[in-house]
This record gives sequence, structure tokens and C-alpha cells, in this order.
Amino acid sequence: MKKGILFLFGLIFSLSCFSQTRLDSVQQLDEVVLKSDRYLKTFSNTQSITTLKDTVLSRSAPSLTQLLNYNSNIYFKENGLGMVSSPSFRGTTAQQTVVAWNGININSQFNGQTDFNTINIRNFDGVSIRSGGGSVLYGSGAIGGSIHLNNDIAFNEGFKNSIYANYGSFNTLDLGVKSGFSSEKFSVDVAISRSSSDNDYDYVDSDKINLNGAFYNQSYAANFGYKINKKNVLKLYSYLLDGEREFSFIFPSETPTKYQDLNSRNMLEWNGLYGKFISTLKLAYLTEQYKYFANSNSDTYSFGEAKTLIGKYDLSYRVFKDAMLQGVVDITNTSGEGSSIGESKRTISSFSLLYKQEIKSFLYEAALRKEITSNYDSPLLYSLGLQYKFGNHYTVNVNGSKNFRIPTYNDLYWEGSGNTNLKPETSNQVEMGHKLDFKHVSFSATGFYNDIKDMIRWLPAGSNWQPVNTDHVETYGLESTLDLKYHLKEHLFTLGGTYAYTVSKNKETDLQLIYVPKHKATATLNYQYNRASLYYQTLYVGEVFTLSDNNPKYILDAYFVSNIGLSYALGKEKQFTLGAQIKNMYNENYQSVASRYMPGINYNFYLNFNF
Repeated sequence: MKKGILFLFGLIFSLSCFSQTRLDSVQQLDEVVLKSDRYLKTFSNTQSITTLKDTVLSRSAPSLTQLLNYNSNIYFKENGLGMVSSPSFRGTTAQQTVVAWNGININSQFNGQTDFNTINIRNFDGVSIRSGGGSVLYGSGAIGGSIHLNNDIAFNEGFKNSIYANYGSFNTLDLGVKSGFSSEKFSVDVAISRSSSDNDYDYVDSDKINLNGAFYNQSYAANFGYKINKKNVLKLYSYLLDGEREFSFIFPSETPTKYQDLNSRNMLEWNGLYGKFISTLKLAYLTEQYKYFANSNSDTYSFGEAKTLIGKYDLSYRVFKDAMLQGVVDITNTSGEGSSIGESKRTISSFSLLYKQEIKSFLYEAALRKEITSNYDSPLLYSLGLQYKFGNHYTVNVNGSKNFRIPTYNDLYWEGSGNTNLKPETSNQVEMGHKLDFKHVSFSATGFYNDIKDMIRWLPAGSNWQPVNTDHVETYGLESTLDLKYHLKEHLFTLGGTYAYTVSKNKETDLQLIYVPKHKATATLNYQYNRASLYYQTLYVGEVFTLSDNNPKYILDAYFVSNIGLSYALGKEKQFTLGAQIKNMYNENYQSVASRYMPGINYNFYLNFNF
């Protein structure tokens, strides 16, 4: 870590020698070429997209869990602060939510999900939330929705740097350093972040403390861009994560355990703009490794390692001024092995066709996708969306799609239990959204219905457990957002809120799935005057069942958590920001997973410096 920081500061000082050079203005390529995740902007018009702003990112704890828990409709269950974290998006499972890194699906090849507490938001320029089905665009798992982590490669912006430092209760440390330089032809930015904590908080209303809960994760990112000419751009994205977590005890007598992650992602991208054609070629190489120590004091561990090579090419053609046709071909080759999985390989090929057209106030988009592999039979996937704007203030969206999730390596190849005859989970869903947009207020409401078949569950089979296609699940509900913004001279008032009502039930038993609250709401009230800012943030989560029979004796109670923060900007250009936060200010005693208690009231202080 020390070597990395010294290297970064050396780079900062060396690049600053060039930052005084005058950069002449040049003709920029079309914005669509410079965005790595083009689908998010181009073919997601009829579904809800929420992009979290810089002010929200800087105030949040570094984990993706904390950011989304307080700023979205997604429900998270955590095995204690900083421990394993998994989402339920529109009442679906963790495996049915995709995390996309610059347009590439990065869910684990082993368990089919992403642990949101291993993602540090300081390494990304933007975080977006796409609600609803997206398998046509992002492949397996995009049933409930998808989370997008994006890095922007900009040109002709000179030298930019930022340093973020946060220290708080339980010896919690959050550090992030970013540096970037761009000329008219070349762009580079690097980032280093580290988050760590002793995590030894007291349980509310108890004399117990959180034992064996320490963790750290550190990540490194580097992104490069080069303009070959006015029509061609090369980009390179790199990311490395190294992390370790002890797993918190339920009982003090337990044997201490820990888990180590080492993941890397590299992607080379070539964008070309040739008249009415837009060409994008991506080559990506992803690795994931884990080690699990059943006894932290022993050198013995179980492990898993997967390597994924992705080749993807898409070609877009502007048929008319307001119509776009796009074809996509991609091949994914994955090899994996582990303590309980023999060496296995699979290759997936897919073909997609997408079309979008806008006619005055009316827009429609349609897409098809077909995958080919020897491991399972993939269904034909589709998506169709319609949008109509009634003037400048009211918009209606309708979208229907078929989506899927493929069996994971654990499902197919786990030693003694894997089932190679599994079928993919399939989902048919429809949604309708309404949005009102005025000068000071914006409101949206979306109703959705999702029918999921062949859900994969691990069930007893003799002396072992084995995955089988059993469940038929339906989810339906309502999501809404509200944003208010009002200026009164030098005073700025903003209010942002979300609310979700979700029913997610097994159609055979008519019972609600475990760890899916029917109600979740968030709200943030912010007041800003000149250089000072004060905000109040709340999170409400309704009760959840912890057993599939919905036994009322085993319900986790609803909880209401509030945070408050104050910040002040210093410097001639307000480049310094000092802040303090009180989290769980009412000392709420709550848990999102049974017997995994979260911390009570706690404090932190931060500095954000941009130059």
C-alpha cells in the first residue's frame, strides 16, 4: 500500500510539470463513442435509470452496500457491518442482480452474485441503477435489475486530482486518491483506495460486542485513452481488488474464520466512428480468486479460482436521423477450479440485435438475444419498450422482456452435488412507469410484474444437498422516487426520497420469500448556504421473514435508521471540504440478517480535497 501511494504521488508531481502546457481545442468524437457502457444510455430509454451524483458518493461510506442502501429501492441483507452483503432487487435473489463494470457483467462465476461489500465506490466516476430486466443487454442474472460502475475517459481537461480521507468509530479508515491528466490525444487516470476497520462495535441494549469482525479491502484502478485520429479511440481499463474479512461471531465460543479475495479486471476497447456506423470492439480478461480459512489460526484453506476471457463486437448503424440498428456478437470462455470443483471449462457465444426509433413524442426500442453453449439450453430472450411524452412534463414508459440466469459453477460442478442437467431460470416481466418533471420537482412511479420459473434451489438429496429447478416465483409491486429542489437567494433546499412496495412469493405455497421486505423507504433532506451544508438521511425497512414457512416467531422487526451530517467548503475555489457525520443517531437496535446485529450510534470525520 505504501509503495502504491508513493508511486501515485510521484506520478502526480511528474504530470504536473506538463499541466501548464496550453491545450488547444479539438473536435471531439461523438459522446456515444466515449462511453464504455453505451447500452445504459442508448437502449434503456423505457426503463428507470438512476445515476447517483458526486455529492452523494462523497458523503457515503466506501462500500457499494451503504451507498445503495440509503439511496435506492434495493434491499440489502448484511451478516453484520462490512460482512457478506447481498441484494434483493424487486423481490429477486442476489444471483438475479447484475453488477456491470464498464458494461461487462462481473458477477462471480462460482455463486453467480457480487458481494456488494467488496466494491469500493471511490474507484469509479459514476454509479447508476437500472431497474427491471436487462438480460438482452447484460446477460445472465439481470432479472431484478443491474448496477453499473463506470469510469469516464475524458480528453483535453488537463490535470485533475482528488484526495479523500475519512476516520471514524471502531478505528474505521477510508482513504482514496485519484489523479488524472488528459491532453487532446491522451488521457490517463489512476486511483488507489483502502477501507479498513476493527469493526468491534458494541451491540445496542447488550453488553456484547462484535467479535472477529475486522476487515480491509484495497483496490487499484488505472484507465487510459488514446485518440488515434478523429474517428478512432483506444481505451484500456484495469482494476485490482485485494481484501480480507474475518467473519463475525454469533457465539463467543465459535472458531474464528476469515475469507480472502483477489480479483482483477482488464479490458481493451477500440471505438470507431465512420459516418453512420459506430464500431466497438472489446477484449476483456477477468480473474477471481478466493480462500476460505475455516480456522483463522491455521494455514489450511479451501479455494476457488476462475479466469474469464471475453471478446465482444458491436456495430451500430444510424438508419435514419432518429433510428439506430445495432448487432452484437460476443464470446465468453471461462475456466475454473477449486477445492470442491474439478477443473471445468465452458464457452458461451451470443448474438443480439437491437433497434431504436424516435418519432416526435413517441419512442420505441426492441431487442433479441440468443446464447449457444453445451452446458445448458438457453431460451430466446427479447425486450420491447415504448415511450410517449405528453408535452414537456409527463412521460409514460411501458416495457416487457424475457430474461434468464444460467447455472453457476457451484450449481453445475460442485463435487458430489453438482447437477449438469439444470435449466436456466427464466423470467417474463412487464412494467409501466409514469414520470412528472417540473422546474422544482420530479416524481416517478413504476408498477411491475415478474414471473420467474425454474428457480434453482439446493435441496436435500439423501446424505447430500443438490441443486434442482423447483420454484415458481412471482414478484410484483410499485417503485417511486421524489426529488425536490428550491433556491431562495443563497439558500438551497433539496429533498430526495424513494419508496418500494414489493410482494415476492412462491406460487406453490403463496408465501413471501425470506428476506424480502414489503416496504422500504429512504429520504435525504439537504440544506446548503454558501459554503456550509447540512443534511439529514433516513432509511426505513419493513419486517422480513427468515423462514420459508413464514413462521411469525421468526420475523425480523422493521427498523428506522437516521444519519446526520455537516460539511463546510474552504479555499478560494472551495476545493477543500471538511465534514462530520453521526450515523444511527437514535441508536436503533436492528439487524438485517437474523442474529447479525448492526452498530448503534457512531461517528466519523472526513476531508475531501480537489485540485
